[in-house]
Amino acid sequence: MTGLSTLWLPILLSAVIVFVASSIIHMLTPWHRSDYPKVPDEDMLISAMRPLAIPPGDYMVPGCDDMKEMRTPEFAEKRSKGPVMVMTVMPSGPVSMSGNLVQWFIYIVVVSFFAAYVVSRALPVGAPYAQVFRLAGATAFAGYALALWQMSIWYRRAWGTTIRSTIDGLIYALLTGGTFGWLWPR
Repeated sequence: MTGLSTLWLPILLSAVIVFVASSIIHMLTPWHRSDYPKVPDEDMLISAMRPLAIPPGDYMVPGCDDMKEMRTPEFAEKRSKGPVMVMTVMPSGPVSMSGNLVQWFIYIVVVSFFAAYVVSRALPVGAPYAQVFRLAGATAFAGYALALWQMSIWYRRAWGTTIRSTIDGLIYALLTGGTFGWLWPR
């Protein structure tokens, strides 16, 4: 076992490294540009939805209040006619990514903290680089990637988007594992 308090440097440095890597992946490469294509006749869709003043949130269309309603002929007809969608409505106005970036960094720190916790419980001070890398990387991969698959399984998110994000998670996990292996207490 290794004291968790001795791992603050790999926790924070791996978070910074992953943050920089994710910024490069998302801002400087075309890797995710196809994740959210435009809908046909976007202006018409926006004009049709604007008067509804739908508040920000997640929605299922058509929606139902319970399983009983889901079994009604009316609901079945709505689904048959379509469109059927899962929709996230965001606040209108200028785009500001600062809040998202702060939340993302906090999330990265949390993933690194959990990786540190798992590795610190399993390995002693002076553990070999490969052991630290493997355990920290696997734990970080679980934090960055595994839950993404549920979105494609249950909400029909495009598998290409999920696979690209999973590969991102693998990159982040490798960077986290490498940082922990490098800075593991000797």
